[in-house]
Amino acid sequence: MIKTELVIAVEDVEKSSAWYQNLLHCKGAHGGDIFEILTDDTGRHILSLHKWAEHAHPTLSNPKITAGNGLILYFVVNNLDLIWENAKQLNAKIEEEPHLNNNSGRWEFSVRDLDGYFVSVCTDNK
Repeated sequence: MIKTELVIAVEDVEKSSAWYQNLLHCKGAHGGDIFEILTDDTGRHILSLHKWAEHAHPTLSNPKITAGNGLILYFVVNNLDLIWENAKQLNAKIEEEPHLNNNSGRWEFSVRDLDGYFVSVCTDNK
């Protein structure tokens, strides 16, 4: 088995955790102001948040470098309309409103999170 457990560096772990929990209806499984693990309703890991410059990880050490260059946080969901409403309630910076992506055949939208990461959310069916 191979699975990805994505970790991103953020300025404020607790605020970012609340933002993602409100957006995606996920849960915090670790807690704290340095590191958080977010899980779906089955307990599956979906994203970890790590405070910038903690624990001497070389790629998480400099918050002055633009966060997420070359990275898209791409979430596949079964409740796109609800998550779109959550994004609007969070006053998320909207990059793309819901639309049909002709390349993937999926409905999707894109926003920026609190640290400037590009977040795309799409349907799980084509």
